[in-house]
Amino acid sequence: MNLPAYATLKTEMAEPHVLVVTLNRPEVANAINTQMGRDFLDLWTRLTEDAGDVRCVVLTGAGEKAFCAGGDLKERNGMTREQWVRQHEIFERQYWTLVDLYVPVIAAVNGHAYAGGFETVLSCDFAYAAKGARFALTEVSLGIMPGAGGTQNLPRAVGERRAKEIIMTARPFSAQQACEWGVVNEVCEPQDLMPRVLETARAIAHNAPLSIRQVKKSVRFGMQMELKTAYRFEIEAYNRLVETEDRYEGIKAFNEKRKPVFKGR
Repeated sequence: MNLPAYATLKTEMAEPHVLVVTLNRPEVANAINTQMGRDFLDLWTRLTEDAGDVRCVVLTGAGEKAFCAGGDLKERNGMTREQWVRQHEIFERQYWTLVDLYVPVIAAVNGHAYAGGFETVLSCDFAYAAKGARFALTEVSLGIMPGAGGTQNLPRAVGERRAKEIIMTARPFSAQQACEWGVVNEVCEPQDLMPRVLETARAIAHNAPLSIRQVKKSVRFGMQMELKTAYRFEIEAYNRLVETEDRYEGIKAFNEKRKPVFKGR
């Protein structure tokens, strides 16, 4: 798909259906400034409106040391309350648009993910991390608190008691701990991270895109319902796939002993 040249993000189609998005401010550990917030909001909105050929997104950071250090504190230094609130409104909108995006997003955590950078990881569908990456929600050490889903997404990933410890202490933890606690799905050697994530993205992209969309929707909204209602919601999502071209193609390809060619229709 055709995307604009962003000031703070690099985008490229790694292969036909996989879009790689790179936070591209390595000189400041890929910290999120106002422009990056605007760039993200534009990107996620465009993908929501029309993802084109994109069936999976991989989100990573430029450089080897940091995925994202969180909000750009140098830009925030001296901000008035009004300026801070206006900036955070942009941040809020881009995070929520990411969370609601129907295309799967995998975080490839190449380095440290702190504060808003960690919240970005938590807003993705799942994540793989490089061995040396570290994670932390450091906001309480700065006189604020997580404000981009951290107090909600982290407990859903690691449980309430562990999340309270992580947020209240502001202490960093390792990629291995992140994996053991459910923050990331897999820990890789740094040189293996992107090949491994792209392998997973490729597997997702080869499956029926409408099915993937309905799965993501069912999991996301079903987790917010009581179980019996969630079962019903799942069936509603399922039934929308029965008369799709891809469903017919999937069954036909199975019986013809060939790989299906899904078109997202």
